[in-house]
Amino acid sequence: MPSTEITIRNVTFKNPVLTASGTFGYGLECEAFLDVSRLGGVVTKSISRKPRDGNPPQRIAETTAGMLNSIGLANVGVDVFLQSKLPLLRERGATTIVNIAASSIEEYCEVLEMCEEQEGVSGYEINVSCPNVKDGGLNFGTHCPSVAQITRELRRRTEKMLAIKLTPNVTSIGEFARACEAEGADAVSCVNTFIGMAVDVRTRRPKIATITGGYSGPAIKPIALAKVYEARKAVSIPIIGIGGIMSAEDAIEFMIVGASLVQVGTALFIDPAAGVKIAAGIEGYLAEQKMDSVRDLIGSLDTSMQPSLIAAGWS
Repeated sequence: MPSTEITIRNVTFKNPVLTASGTFGYGLECEAFLDVSRLGGVVTKSISRKPRDGNPPQRIAETTAGMLNSIGLANVGVDVFLQSKLPLLRERGATTIVNIAASSIEEYCEVLEMCEEQEGVSGYEINVSCPNVKDGGLNFGTHCPSVAQITRELRRRTEKMLAIKLTPNVTSIGEFARACEAEGADAVSCVNTFIGMAVDVRTRRPKIATITGGYSGPAIKPIALAKVYEARKAVSIPIIGIGGIMSAEDAIEFMIVGASLVQVGTALFIDPAAGVKIAAGIEGYLAEQKMDSVRDLIGSLDTSMQPSLIAAGWS
């Protein structure tokens, strides 16, 4: 059988499929449906220094081809995570990537330093789309110098895999990816959710309490693919592709345009075992295509065009 292993820095993922942060809890809630050790990795729900209640309901709304969410980074806080969640993930053999969210650079650093003291943390994914409370409520993720500073400060504090999760709500995601690479990030995750909105026409009210929220699901896949392709052209570090992956074919598309790993999110609300099934589908595709390794798939996009198609206007 072809090899499905992917190594980033000092972490070897048994297959390229991870769960997306916020869609799989702490990796323990779906044990009735799958063995988490069969996943390439579990990316935890965002962890902050102190517990967060999150936003008021309604916090999730289904749309025609996706889902809006405005959870507000509700989580148990790093102390409870390290005491009661991480040990169970370690016992189950999960490759655990801790997603960190914070309201200041100091908080990012403190949470990471606390995780550094624990066994069972393979690496980190840094959510840079949280409000910067100390800077007038701006988002870190849309300010390239802030993203660069966060990456630099965290890189100084860990030798583990460090991935920065980028927002697509910027003019040039390639610029942000380059800033992360320059400051020592091992990978960038592309992309976080898009800003979206839905309205109940009967009440004429927004369907979620915060009016707008993060939009995910199959509708965003073509846009997310384009963002991954843009980032791939901008940097040489690995890219973790995210956005509307519902099947093995979807995941393979992301890898062809340049992603080394993928994350499955909204699909898990339909089928908690979707990640394992997608990983098996990728392996089957590699065998069908007679590829020795999943690495042969990464960045294999053929952008050549037939002259007849160009002449016909299919450019």
